[in-house]
Amino acid sequence: MSKNSKLVYSTDRGRIKDDAGSPAAVDRGDGTVRLLRETKGRKGKGVTLVTGLGLGGAELKELAKLLKQKCAVGGAIKDGVIEIQTDDREKIKSLLEAKGFQVKLAGA
Repeated sequence: MSKNSKLVYSTDRGRIKDDAGSPAAVDRGDGTVRLLRETKGRKGKGVTLVTGLGLGGAELKELAKLLKQKCAVGGAIKDGVIEIQTDDREKIKSLLEAKGFQVKLAGA
């Protein structure tokens, strides 16, 4: 296999992991967490996106779990962004500020 191969699955080895989960790949941003409200592509249902956390792996999963529990909603982590299935950005903002993050409400 060449070094420049874009291979993601091989019958010899199974799934070939990339470096996206490594600590070096975490986006540190400018230190400000942004809460965006998004409805596009979600059949009109609002979702809050939490970006710019600068966390990776287990820390990100733990924070997502806490936010989902406190808001009593579902959610997911996609590409280092936490998606929370709620429009209540103020509640998420207060929870993150209590954890020591600097938070801004972004978007409409």
